[in-house]
Amino acid sequence: MEEHEQQRQLTRMRAIATGLLLLMVALFIATGMRSLEGWLGYVHAFSEAAMVGALADWFAVTALFRRPLGLPIPHTAIIPNNKDRIGNSIANFLEHNFMTREVLAEELKPMDFAQTAADWLAAPENARSVAQQTADAVPALIHLVGDREVGPFIQEALSKGLGSTRYAPMLAQVLSALVANGRHQLLFDHVVGVLAQALEQNRDAIRRKFDEKSPRWIPRVIDERIFARMLQETHEILEEMRAPDSAWRAEFQNRVEQFIARLNDSEHDDAWLDQTIQNGLAHPLFRDYAQKVWQDLRQRVLDDIAAPDSWAVGRLEQVARELARALQQDPAMRGKLNDWLRAVAAEAISSRRRVIADLIRRVVKKWDADTVSRKFELYVGKDLQYIRINGTLVGGLVGLVLHLISGIFPV
Repeated sequence: MEEHEQQRQLTRMRAIATGLLLLMVALFIATGMRSLEGWLGYVHAFSEAAMVGALADWFAVTALFRRPLGLPIPHTAIIPNNKDRIGNSIANFLEHNFMTREVLAEELKPMDFAQTAADWLAAPENARSVAQQTADAVPALIHLVGDREVGPFIQEALSKGLGSTRYAPMLAQVLSALVANGRHQLLFDHVVGVLAQALEQNRDAIRRKFDEKSPRWIPRVIDERIFARMLQETHEILEEMRAPDSAWRAEFQNRVEQFIARLNDSEHDDAWLDQTIQNGLAHPLFRDYAQKVWQDLRQRVLDDIAAPDSWAVGRLEQVARELARALQQDPAMRGKLNDWLRAVAAEAISSRRRVIADLIRRVVKKWDADTVSRKFELYVGKDLQYIRINGTLVGGLVGLVLHLISGIFPV
């Protein structure tokens, strides 16, 4: 569309310049070739000089882009014959005068990128659009990853990433924190409670197992009493364990402290723990579990993004609007962000100016001579037609002056 408009304007200006030349030729012929007196003499002198000026400038303008009238005149078709040198000159000019760090930093200084971005992002429709486009990119990224590759990848990544980790000191610190806050006693109470509940819920199953192991010569009544007594004693033991000052609780406290001490001091326990975790990570069951977790997570994410009221899109939109609001209300942050963006932009462009210049050289070199000539003519040809017009008028005025001088000072 832009080239079409440029071509239209060029054709229009070329027609005006050529029409003015033809007008001068017509006036020159109409006023005759002999010396004339009065105002016709001035018209003749004007048209004669204007015609010469117009022809000279037509030749000069045309010689830039092609050979005038197709004649092999030396030093014509300048642009087609020198396109590679012109491409190199343009590339060098841009590289050393426009894409330097100093020039770019100065030009970028008045630009407030952060404020512009914050104002744009503060509009609800823009925040929603950014959130939706970001969410739309997620399924494509997910589909790039094959389901069968995830399990081995997670397994290998964790094994390599945690291979040099010493777990014993880490576990010792965690347990020490739990003991310091008394949290380990909550775990003790929970385990005791789970055991008591499991006894009640599985009473019938335990009774059947008891019957299977009980000698057949013992009467059933006695068998029932033994089982009830055993179950009752077990519950009493569990209740005793729950007591704050129970020996069981004190023994648990002692064992935990001993375990923490071994983790801190014993290389044997350290190696055993590390090896146990590594073996667990290397087990096929862990790989299968990681793959199933990934598949479930993957499907949940895809279903949410596809939903009209997607939670992910809503959260992303909220984050975008909060970010915009924070930038609008914090001039210091905008200033820091602008400084960083300007520095990054200036550095990114200036450090690659040679690459950009080489790109210009390669592109121009690939163009054929006619393409280069046409492109240059589209961009500057309209203005060059003004040279033809001005040459016609200036030439005519010079002819008038000369004719006037010759009338005052006849030879």
